[in-house]
Amino acid sequence: MVTDASRVARHSFYPLIHFTVKSVKVKFDKQSRRLERKEKNRPIVYASHLDSHIYSFYAQKLSGLYESKLAEHGLTESVLAFRSLGKSNIHFAAEAFEKIRRFGDCDVIGLDIQGFFDNLSHSYLKDRWRELLAATSLPADHYSIFCSLTKYSTVPKDELHEVLGITRRNFGIRRRRLCEPHEFRDKVRTSEKLIRTHTGKAGIPQGTSISALLSNIYMLEFDRRLSNEIKKIQGVYLRYCDDILIICPQNTGDGIYAFALEEIKKIQLQIQEKKTERRKFSLSPGVLQADKPLQYLGFLFDGQRILLRSASLARFSERMRRGTALAKATMESRNALRTLRGEDTRPLFKKKLYRMYSCVGRRNFLSYGYRAANIMKSKTIKRQLRPLWKRLQNQMAD
Repeated sequence: MVTDASRVARHSFYPLIHFTVKSVKVKFDKQSRRLERKEKNRPIVYASHLDSHIYSFYAQKLSGLYESKLAEHGLTESVLAFRSLGKSNIHFAAEAFEKIRRFGDCDVIGLDIQGFFDNLSHSYLKDRWRELLAATSLPADHYSIFCSLTKYSTVPKDELHEVLGITRRNFGIRRRRLCEPHEFRDKVRTSEKLIRTHTGKAGIPQGTSISALLSNIYMLEFDRRLSNEIKKIQGVYLRYCDDILIICPQNTGDGIYAFALEEIKKIQLQIQEKKTERRKFSLSPGVLQADKPLQYLGFLFDGQRILLRSASLARFSERMRRGTALAKATMESRNALRTLRGEDTRPLFKKKLYRMYSCVGRRNFLSYGYRAANIMKSKTIKRQLRPLWKRLQNQMAD
């Protein structure tokens, strides 16, 4: 299917399945000296099985052309996200901080693009896509994919399950497909207001296997122009998705900042000013210092030390407190039932808590932090993480 361009051109894409992940953002308020909790909703979408294969195949085809363009424009080491580089944000942050160390006296500018995926202009994306293919217009198969990502439809996951009669009890014993084509036609497409269509002239869904690459293709001309301007003053340009970092000689930051603001307008995007960081690093005497710590990819750098953000530590501590409290409440309710049945009570199950909230676990914030500390050779990060073990022990014991 995916290798047949004529079939892709005629293909009718299913709506994307949509759901929202709610997370609590914790921030320390310096004035009240308290932790502030704010709920953040993150929309997630995913495509049907066949549609995902089509997106993946075309992402692979476009990726080779995109990588050639990066090499042609000298951007191979500047664009960091959504590429097969065998590195994580830890490596990218460590390399950026090392570049600042080597630079010595410098201006550093951190920029964040506002509502990145939600504000990508459809007409501008179409032109950049066409240019990458060196075509006068998008071929029919590529145009079909373009339309599916700009005039896309979504179906709320919970409402979809309700229409299809799927519950938490029977979800695991469903047949291999969420729904058959006839079920989609008879139950989903006919349901009033279940399918919601995106009608704007900007924005692509974040979650398909081609969306990330398309965002890089969208930024290609901006990357080229800004990188060339920075190279004129022997500076460094780095972009990780919507996070831009510029390292340039001292007293040149104002001009580069103004240039970046003008260039971002040309591609119909905006910089989020409240997240903009402008820092000055100075060698004095022989010791690199920043007028204020730089925040980049979840880390802080003051010229000497690399640290984890306090908000990240606070968020993990809150998650650990709530997880431990839930485990203890579950233990107490089940022990109450055991007592009524005349059975022996059981102690708190600690194995899962250790896996989720201690360095024993392989995929949690602590293991991430210690991995970052080792890669960045940061004793400061290890000192930040050390109290968390004792905090977990106290919470389990209370």
